[in-house]
Amino acid sequence: MLTFIYRQQVEAMLVLEAKLKGKQSQYNSIDEAIRTALFIRNKALRHWIDNKDVGKNDLSSLCAVLAKEFDFANKLNSMARQASADRAWLAIARFYDKCKKKKPGKKGFPRFKKRGHSVEYKTSGWKLSADRKHITFSDGFNIGKLKIVGTRDLSFYSIKQIKRVRIVKRADGYYCQFCVDVERTELHQHNGKQIGIDVGLEFFYTDSDGKTVENPRLLPKSEKSLKRKQRKVSKCKKGSSNRRKAVKKLAKKHLKVSRQRKDFAVKTARALVQSNDLVVYEDLQVRNMVKNHHLAKSISDASWSLFTDWVDYYAKVFDTWAIAVAPHYTSQDCSVCGTRVKKSLSTRTHKCHKCGTVMHRDHNAAKQILAKGIKNTVAHFLHLEI
Repeated sequence: MLTFIYRQQVEAMLVLEAKLKGKQSQYNSIDEAIRTALFIRNKALRHWIDNKDVGKNDLSSLCAVLAKEFDFANKLNSMARQASADRAWLAIARFYDKCKKKKPGKKGFPRFKKRGHSVEYKTSGWKLSADRKHITFSDGFNIGKLKIVGTRDLSFYSIKQIKRVRIVKRADGYYCQFCVDVERTELHQHNGKQIGIDVGLEFFYTDSDGKTVENPRLLPKSEKSLKRKQRKVSKCKKGSSNRRKAVKKLAKKHLKVSRQRKDFAVKTARALVQSNDLVVYEDLQVRNMVKNHHLAKSISDASWSLFTDWVDYYAKVFDTWAIAVAPHYTSQDCSVCGTRVKKSLSTRTHKCHKCGTVMHRDHNAAKQILAKGIKNTVAHFLHLEI
């Protein structure tokens, strides 16, 4: 499989996030709006399951029917109801796409959700203050005026550029995400440097030059604290206020680890793309890899998919290339002579019996990945010219 991220300026949604400050009564109203959005999403999914040949427009029409049938659904802004139906259709469309492509394994049949964490408004139902430091939600839930706390200045963007506003509930409070329609590009000094990377557990990644980036292992560092907080949750009586407090503390700790993981992935991907014109990486099927129960926790903690997603994103931003190649035999084939040297996962050194090459297996794999990416790129463009 070969995926190209072409060098072009593309318009994309820039998501700016800020924390919301308000009264407890306002937070309760937000919770009610989130539950209503989830209700509409599940109702739209049920309508698709029960009826044949249901399309996106049918789900949109269902929103008006639900508003007439349920008073609490009528409280939610009409565009927020449409956005909830869009979420259901997104899951359905993803399922259809996997079926058409005949992907092996489960196709991800859309499921009902028990808990919601966000409600999304489009271009109505909200209003920013003149100084862009407050936002007012004006639908039937009477959320009212909330303070925006964050470092990103919304004054750089016009109201017309803000296509969607999403309220997100997290363990440490409520956040507002602004989806801004803006073309993001950054200057990049092209140096012609090409690099292949092999992600792993011993090192987060090893590049084709032999340089390594340490694996942060964020989960093991916090595991002791997480286990202690989990024990407190288990000891508390179900339904008690002490249990709710303990669950909140545990959720905050998990959220912190998740944010640390994302921060590391973003900064590492940006630095990698910024210093190279071509980055080649393996198109790993992490879903299948975590079936190995001995390594599942470590693989999940490494977040390779998150990292490669950000590599793709920054390749667009910096006007460079990012290529994903098939991972088959990259660790087995010699990067010098191409001889296949079979080795187990525990064997960390590559020793070629034909040409005598000796190097770390991840370094050899990274060189092989780069060669594979360059070969496929040349073949791709030759095919285009023909």
